[in-house]
Amino acid sequence: MIIEIFQDTICPWCRIGKKHLFEAMRQWQGEPIEIRYRAYQLDPHTPKNGLPFWETMAANKGGRAAVEQMVQHAARAGEAAGIPFDFQKVTQWPNTIASHTLIKLASEDKQTEAVDAVYKAYFEEGKDIGDIDVLLAIAKELGLDQEQVRQAIETDAMQAQIDEDIAFARELQITGVPFFVIDNKLALSGAHPPENFLKAFQQAIETTN
Repeated sequence: MIIEIFQDTICPWCRIGKKHLFEAMRQWQGEPIEIRYRAYQLDPHTPKNGLPFWETMAANKGGRAAVEQMVQHAARAGEAAGIPFDFQKVTQWPNTIASHTLIKLASEDKQTEAVDAVYKAYFEEGKDIGDIDVLLAIAKELGLDQEQVRQAIETDAMQAQIDEDIAFARELQITGVPFFVIDNKLALSGAHPPENFLKAFQQAIETTN
């Protein structure tokens, strides 16, 4: 069974939804599951150097108080899922192409680790995941070739693959993430609880049979 995860690296609900998916996978006793990560951009117009997080969110979401409510809601959901968020450390709203590039460069067996490392850097440590030095430090932790990562980010070497993911999302009429496509048969939108994923796995198997 193949599950494609459309996600953006600045999306807290993507991190929560992924955690729920992997919890369901731990409980699943059916056929093996292969994960494929698909890039998505919540705001493709963000400049390469990024924007200030709180000011940008306040302008787009109806003021600082509304943003505080939103991040507190996400943080509570994260706590319930067993993953911490520290939004008070987050200062930057980055362009996410560079972080998607890093994930694309990781081998299949390292991609989940790369996704987790990027999420942790941003949501727990408040690091700017649009900054090449931050991403090179993550690459080093993952055992990736830092020079290869640097060149790929500086030359937009993975842009065609990222554009392909985003075009596929448009084809599927995806307007928000997380979005999960299960065996090209079923789709789940949002950070569903593990039991919903388990039902979807079973439904995908039954559809095949």
